[in-house]
Amino acid sequence: MPADLAVLGLGPLGLPAAQAATAAGICTVAFVPDARIAAGLNAGRPPGDASLSASALRRMLAGGFRAAHDPVVLGRVRTALICAPTPPDDRGAPDLNAVREAAATLAPRLRPRTLVVLESTVPPGTTEGVLRPVLERGSGLRAGRDFQLAHAPGRLDPGATGGHAASPRVIGGLTPDCVEAAAAFYGRLTDKVVRARGLREAETVKVLETNVQHVGMALINEMAMFCHELGIDLWDVVRCAEARSPAPGGICRPGPGAAGLDAPVNPGNRLRLVGLAREVNERMPGYVTQRATALLNEHGKSARGAHVLLLGVAHRPELPALERGPAHEIASRLLTLGAQLSFHDPCVSEWRVAGRRVPRADSPYESAAVADLTLLLTHHGTYDLQGLAAKAQLLFDTRGATPAGAAHRL
Repeated sequence: MPADLAVLGLGPLGLPAAQAATAAGICTVAFVPDARIAAGLNAGRPPGDASLSASALRRMLAGGFRAAHDPVVLGRVRTALICAPTPPDDRGAPDLNAVREAAATLAPRLRPRTLVVLESTVPPGTTEGVLRPVLERGSGLRAGRDFQLAHAPGRLDPGATGGHAASPRVIGGLTPDCVEAAAAFYGRLTDKVVRARGLREAETVKVLETNVQHVGMALINEMAMFCHELGIDLWDVVRCAEARSPAPGGICRPGPGAAGLDAPVNPGNRLRLVGLAREVNERMPGYVTQRATALLNEHGKSARGAHVLLLGVAHRPELPALERGPAHEIASRLLTLGAQLSFHDPCVSEWRVAGRRVPRADSPYESAAVADLTLLLTHHGTYDLQGLAAKAQLLFDTRGATPAGAAHRL
């Protein structure tokens, strides 16, 4: 049966989109270039990164979802979502190669009246200046006349309650008809559609949202360093500030790094504050390592040969999210200093750092009792922090999750 929707890029954006579309009764196909991965998905085997459970995949398959590695399927759909990843390149700018590749794959199969939506995080001007030419050259069709072109910034937070239906979607189109075509599609997935003035405005929404997170995180991380130097209890400061009514804009919490956030988008490095925020946030894994070694020294121990237990190496609570998290850098720095590492994470069964397998602790409490230092990087709900603090020889909490006085806190 021909699909109504094709999703190109089955990653953090494409997978939730495919799930939501299938749940809404939209016959959905995911284009997966790797034939083995496509066959595995169709056989009910979820991705190896644990981003999708077997039960969730079974529900999708029962709802009509399928994966395909033959691009011919792209010529049979009414809507195509490009959800290709755009990780930062060497200069920190979004790498658009995957977007171009997805567009080049779609273009020869593009039919008239098809709606093409770019959901990837991109600099303003990408949809019209990069995506449109590739699609028009490869298809011989004209955007806005022969097919509809729109941008809808990805906004779904993995693990958030409510899913797509509770996440208002911003859309911008090349023409008014493109906007309405996109509004009709997303109206099937969400309770609220917000129309931007144009493509660049829609693209810039994600730039603003992402950078606000990074700037807020950078400020609280600098406050953490500032307060530690002066002997001030940062967490008491945060508690008091949050008691103000109304709360001043929602205060971020410090942490071991800007984990899980989209990479800051700084077109042409023109946003100076964003550049500074990136520098501050990228310093945090090094700062955490420095604080950890200082704690060991204060207790008469050296990092070399010390047994360090890392708790929560996934950067999101209750999720096996390992991409771009600070745990890898912190672990690498500790290994360089000669520490002996082990880890525990209820969502991660195996973990490698710099090509080396890090032993997984069976029990976080028993392991904390014998470790020279226990480092809490992510607070999973299964952790009994009171019990952990009672067992651990030395506990360094980078999330401020432990009760006051129970551990050394960032």
